[in-house]
Amino acid sequence: MVRLGTGIGWRPEIAGAVEEMPGIEWVEAVAENVCPGHLPESLVRLRERGVTVVPHGVSLGLGGAERPDEGRLAALAERATALGSPLVTEHIAFVRAGGPPADAPRLEAGHLLPVPRTRDALGVLCENVRIAQDALPVPLAVENIAALISWPGEEMTEGQFLYDLADRTGVRLLIDVANLHTNHINRGEDPALALAELPLEALAYVHVAGGFERDGVWHDSHAHPVPEPVLDILADLASRVSPPGVLLERDENFPEPAELEAELGAVRAALERGGRARGEVTAVGAGTPRPGTGGGAEARRRLALAQTAVLSALTAGAPVPDGFDPVRMGVQARALAAKRADVVAKVAPELPVVLGAEYRPAFLAYARVTPMTDGYRRDALDFVEHLLVEGRPDDGRARRALREWWLDRSGPKPRSHRPAARLARAARRVLPRR
Repeated sequence: MVRLGTGIGWRPEIAGAVEEMPGIEWVEAVAENVCPGHLPESLVRLRERGVTVVPHGVSLGLGGAERPDEGRLAALAERATALGSPLVTEHIAFVRAGGPPADAPRLEAGHLLPVPRTRDALGVLCENVRIAQDALPVPLAVENIAALISWPGEEMTEGQFLYDLADRTGVRLLIDVANLHTNHINRGEDPALALAELPLEALAYVHVAGGFERDGVWHDSHAHPVPEPVLDILADLASRVSPPGVLLERDENFPEPAELEAELGAVRAALERGGRARGEVTAVGAGTPRPGTGGGAEARRRLALAQTAVLSALTAGAPVPDGFDPVRMGVQARALAAKRADVVAKVAPELPVVLGAEYRPAFLAYARVTPMTDGYRRDALDFVEHLLVEGRPDDGRARRALREWWLDRSGPKPRSHRPAARLARAARRVLPRR
């Protein structure tokens, strides 16, 4: 077991502050945002000082119906090697659906979505985790996620599901106490029960983060201060076991360094509070693991069909599947569309400039019925193509600017499902040169 200590999520926006922050023993970097051949100088300096860097993946989709992509696994392994990391981490989630298992077009969520806690899903997840473990040069730990929606017909609690996963695969667990709080508010799940059922000997480290509540729904934003209930769950966990590491996550809306340091101080205080109580709380294990099916073809197909139906409802305007709460599904769909709008604005910052106040409502209207199929950069191209074919925006100068932007970035090669030359001709018909 690697003892990590207290850390913070490394992000480019706060790289300088992290380097100067006292008491930082390790950092975590989003794996997909790190290029092994061109490591950020800040991470290089931290490593030279002996600060551990852990790559945290977000795109494997270990809870999906398909086996993990070999290219994504190779990329994660490469980052672990380049950073000299003692372990890598990912999520218990699905991030895409459709494709061959469902005999349907592939859909991307652009977000971590919950897997059903069923024997089918557990069997598929276990097989996917074993595939990932075999491909990675260091141990893997997987994280519980926050959820807005609940699957009908679940057969296990979160604690039981994680217990069986760790028991059957030997994978380590990254427990996010903020996500336990989120699921308490959104799904009525008891964080103390989840902690009592976990195999705490499998704990790799702990995440702590902030969020906000709106209309009875907790949003795991990673953009707000850590609330007291999350610190209480951390203290409860620390009363049961000494966590090998604890990390504060912040992804946007970054405060001044002093505020981050104060949050880290509150995290350390919660750990100390739990440590003083250790021994007074007895962890109750989940007992004998329940038998489960393997990740066979039929289990994968059933899971693929279910996940495709859910993601189609969330991103393509399809009907909400039976058993799901339509209100919560609507909240999740709007959250996914809003996240897509925010990320597309970051990867293609010219679009909000060209479209001005029209950008966000236009993108949200597009996202409600148009799923993402190949990442955010492709999403930006598809959005602009959609506007051009519709003859928008009304301002001719803005249309011409979008047309030039699209032609410049669509590339010289035809797209497999819609040749670029034909799209360019369509754009020229809509937007004749002046």
